[in-house]
Amino acid sequence: MKLWQKNTGTEKEIEKFTVGKDAELDMQLAPFDVLGSLAHTRMLQSIGLLAAEELDVLQAELKNIYKDIEAGSFAIEPGVEDIHSQVELELTRRVGEAGKKIHSGRSRNDQVLLDLKLFFRHQLQAVVEETKDLFDLLQEQSENYKDVLLPGYTHLQIAMPSSFGLWFGAYAESLVDDMYLLQAAYKIADKNPLGSAAGYGSSFPLNRQMTTDLLGFESMNYNVVYAQMGRGKSERVVATALASVAATLAKMAMDLCLYMNQNFGFITLPDSLTTGSSIMPHKKNPDVFELLRGKCNKLQALPTEISMLLINLPSGYHRDLQLLKENLFPAFEELQRCLQMMAFMMKQVQVKENILQDEKYQYLFSVDAVNALVLEGMPFRDAYKKVGADIEAGTFSPAATVTHTHEGSIGNLCNNEIANQMQQAISQFNFERVEKAYADLLG
Repeated sequence: MKLWQKNTGTEKEIEKFTVGKDAELDMQLAPFDVLGSLAHTRMLQSIGLLAAEELDVLQAELKNIYKDIEAGSFAIEPGVEDIHSQVELELTRRVGEAGKKIHSGRSRNDQVLLDLKLFFRHQLQAVVEETKDLFDLLQEQSENYKDVLLPGYTHLQIAMPSSFGLWFGAYAESLVDDMYLLQAAYKIADKNPLGSAAGYGSSFPLNRQMTTDLLGFESMNYNVVYAQMGRGKSERVVATALASVAATLAKMAMDLCLYMNQNFGFITLPDSLTTGSSIMPHKKNPDVFELLRGKCNKLQALPTEISMLLINLPSGYHRDLQLLKENLFPAFEELQRCLQMMAFMMKQVQVKENILQDEKYQYLFSVDAVNALVLEGMPFRDAYKKVGADIEAGTFSPAATVTHTHEGSIGNLCNNEIANQMQQAISQFNFERVEKAYADLLG
């Protein structure tokens, strides 16, 4: 069964090739397809395209189908092209002629667009919540280890004193900036395309504001041509946001692999969180961090993959866009797993203390020594030359204490300020509006 089927059949090989993985991937869209139809049918009744009694029957059965989907007892049957066809087919079986009316005023194009936008909102909310959980843990660890010093590096050369408080806190603040990109992606997904039909609107007197409100959208894609152009653009923006979170995780995973290395020796993990070697009995390998790094590097390629699918497409719908689901849908689950695993590991990282007592770190305090001379009145360039000469002569003997007090430094991490930024970012998603709209639709 196909929504576009007339009286002519399609060659089996053509059908298999064009349907692709839709039957598998579309089940993730199933609850959102029903939510869209709940809103759409209410709008159709309001403009006289459905009778009140038809609406009552349709609403009741759509809610039953939604419950079946939630219970895992709903599937796309063999020979049915996609989830949109399956929902309409099942609804028509249950209610008869009224089920054939629900496609009035919409095309499969804007139906797919709507399902995707609802799906993206849902998945982005899950990523936001996992990101916030990791953020909270990093901030907690930053406070726990704010006084434990750590060597800082530039060019992978020993540079200046740092701390585990700074290190944990740096990745927490990185997640704040990632949250801004997730917020931008959510804002683009939070616009209703329903009513754009095949990209050129409808001669029915549709009430697009009504469906916008019923589905808890902040706004709509007003221009019907642009609504269709949003297919692909939304995916690219969402992929960019996911890739930003992945980049933070990948960099953190790389640091952790280095810090576990015996030549660094800054952290350890419980044996149960590492793997061994088939021939080297001493090995404790950071396989989890290596896989996190690899998975997140793959996620960073996602925006490019999507862009290459879109690169030479004109406006209007093209079947190439169907392939975007294959790239993007698995990425949500992959990133969520990576966020969960990083949080699990970071809870159990064991930090080593007194690292800087090792003689090789004595030059970490050379900049602090220069600054101390400047504070005593010596010009900076003269102080720099004096400390440099002392190092070359082997007479440099620093006071290995840290007196950094400015905002964001070792002695003033500003974790509260960073937490406030995160909270402000999350408050702007307004997930409550969507949850209330869905509760009203399903009530």
